[in-house]
Amino acid sequence: MAEIGPTPPPLPPAPTGDYFNATQWVVITALLDAVIPSITAASTAADGTTRTHRSIDNDALEEATARIRTEMASPPSSELLKSLLEERPSSSPAMLGAVRRTLATVPEASRRNLGGALTALSTRAGSFLLTGSTTPVHEQSLAEREALLQSWSQSWFGTPRVLFKTFTTLGKLVWLQNSTLLTEAAGFPAVPTNWKLPESTFDFDFLKFDGGSADQPAVVETDVVIIGSGCGGGVAAKVLAEAGHRVLVVDKGYHFDASQLPMTQATGPYHMYENHGVLSSVDSSLNLVAGSCWGGGGSINWSVSLQTQGFVRHEWAEEHGLPFFETAEYQACLDRVFECMGVVEGEKVKQTHRGKVLLEGSRKLGWPAAVCPQNNGGGEHWCGYCHLGCGSGEKQGPAVCWLPAAAKKGAKFVEGLAVDKIVWNEKYDETGEKKAVGIRGAWTSRGAAGGASGPTEERTKRQVVVKAKKVIVSAGTLNSPLLLMKSGLTNPHIGGNLHVHPVNFVAAIFEDDIRPWEGGIITSVCTNFENLDGKGHGAKLESTCMLPYALLSGYPWRSGLDFKLSALRLRHMAGFISLARDRDTGRVFPDPVSGKPAVDYHISPFDNAHILEGMVGLAKICYVSGATEIHPFVTGLEPFVRRNKTDKLSDPSITDPDFAAWIAKLKASGNGYPYAPYTSAHQMGTCRMSSHPGAGVVDFKGKVWDAEGVYVADASVFPSASGVNPMVTTMAIADWIARNVAEELKAE
Repeated sequence: MAEIGPTPPPLPPAPTGDYFNATQWVVITALLDAVIPSITAASTAADGTTRTHRSIDNDALEEATARIRTEMASPPSSELLKSLLEERPSSSPAMLGAVRRTLATVPEASRRNLGGALTALSTRAGSFLLTGSTTPVHEQSLAEREALLQSWSQSWFGTPRVLFKTFTTLGKLVWLQNSTLLTEAAGFPAVPTNWKLPESTFDFDFLKFDGGSADQPAVVETDVVIIGSGCGGGVAAKVLAEAGHRVLVVDKGYHFDASQLPMTQATGPYHMYENHGVLSSVDSSLNLVAGSCWGGGGSINWSVSLQTQGFVRHEWAEEHGLPFFETAEYQACLDRVFECMGVVEGEKVKQTHRGKVLLEGSRKLGWPAAVCPQNNGGGEHWCGYCHLGCGSGEKQGPAVCWLPAAAKKGAKFVEGLAVDKIVWNEKYDETGEKKAVGIRGAWTSRGAAGGASGPTEERTKRQVVVKAKKVIVSAGTLNSPLLLMKSGLTNPHIGGNLHVHPVNFVAAIFEDDIRPWEGGIITSVCTNFENLDGKGHGAKLESTCMLPYALLSGYPWRSGLDFKLSALRLRHMAGFISLARDRDTGRVFPDPVSGKPAVDYHISPFDNAHILEGMVGLAKICYVSGATEIHPFVTGLEPFVRRNKTDKLSDPSITDPDFAAWIAKLKASGNGYPYAPYTSAHQMGTCRMSSHPGAGVVDFKGKVWDAEGVYVADASVFPSASGVNPMVTTMAIADWIARNVAEELKAE
């Protein structure tokens, strides 16, 4: 039988949603229907449908849809476009289920605050305070609700602005992830072009604990237990196993093989990301994405393989007292990482349209730019879907490269094991010497059908104790500090020093049929703005993932019709990010109710100014590359629409007065919260490496200062932000730490 595509795991049944009452849910769906409304022509609108349908003047609707038919390379049929415009969340079980799943992941305190606003909006008095009308929101017409959202976006008060961001982001997200009408009309294929199973894959033989008594923990013994299977844990496992030591890698996430990848836009975030893909800072100013599956961030990252830059290495050596980072030995660690993954560089990296725009646009403006190396094992890896898992097996992440190599040398693995704490020596209370002797955690099996999200009653749960000589914590920047805290370590630096590489976006429309979901996600970078303060802080300009939900969930919402028609033009769109090497920091701490990571981070004016400067640079690059429209992701700022398409070769701020005036508006926008959809895919620093205990959490060999036998090997040990995609730096540091642990075990 011919291969037709992957078979991703299904989503579990949607939660009941009993955290909100029936009236509150009515208000939620009423507002989501205003974000993604059912749009009809005024001449065909039925009487009594003003609450459920948004009627648009016939001429205005015809003008808007005619533009799509003339500008799109392959416009949808009139029937398909009509169905798409009429689609709304309240009529879609899949979207309503997504809303319930998403809101179930929100911290309880945030849900309580939202619930209070929903209750107010359902009453006359509360509605008057928040909307200026005594009519409860869910009783207003759809046109009135849409106008309300537009007014909230420019409110002088904080609550309306936060409500605008909450509902427009949620509405866009559930529609983009679940609308098959959109993907069909936009021409976006659910399965990558030419998808096929790799010729060979590695079959992980995970340990299971189905037997035995449920009230008695299963016990495993090993030399080294590694908590986390991502870029740090995977490298450490290979190094230690090849050194001849017994290695056990455990992870709370589950493995998904190539036949299940890439997942869909709805299933991928749920199964492969921290908190099911819904994670924000406590003040909602920053969205974060972090891997939470077998292979960690290395299973869902974008192949970029950039080595630690010299000025960062110098900063870590001089300012943080860690001279190792300027040695040939550290460079050898970086080189080993490149060699193991078969990193492709230079002309061997095939450029996408976005990659060429960055390179050629930078050249025209006289700015430095470079090709981004890729961990593709020497191949081409022409796929833009790795954000949802790499089905080709070409990306040499932990689950493809490092962990199979460790297995060949005897390493063992456990999936579905959430580690509760590090176990210390029994005589700690007597001697005062805290030494790790293993870990304890809760294991959850797969379901009866082998799925990772089956019904609870089908899944075995059991406590597991791992006895080990050494414990390496590689649970990631968000979870590693929490594990140290839960294990009783009290170093005040644990969880602090959080860097996130915050980004904002610029999208550009081109006349060409780009099909931007094809090809590598990031293939080039412009470095012109990377050192705006003279101390290595600034912004790098890169392309971004072009899956509909990944880009367009942050696209500025102006009206329901505008957003739907804008989403249709994805095949002509190129998305870019301005990524800051942030100077200022936040912290991670356990949520007081759930115990999950809570992130206290707000982009400082210093770092925000660098992001904005990078966005101005991106706009200029897009202009000289021939973009017909330029859309910064800043609410309230109209896009630049090009009138003069001939002048593309010189500085546009000088030659085009329209563009110069628009750039001035972009600079004046401030790019601040809640008008900008700040996002972070890189978290670093919460277990900072330092030269002495008063400055960080671990020493230069990764050992925690406050105990023996415990090491941290992931991006949380970075002394400050890496300034580049952190995968290779994480791997090189893990290589160094693991080699030292191997030597210590050998000596013992």
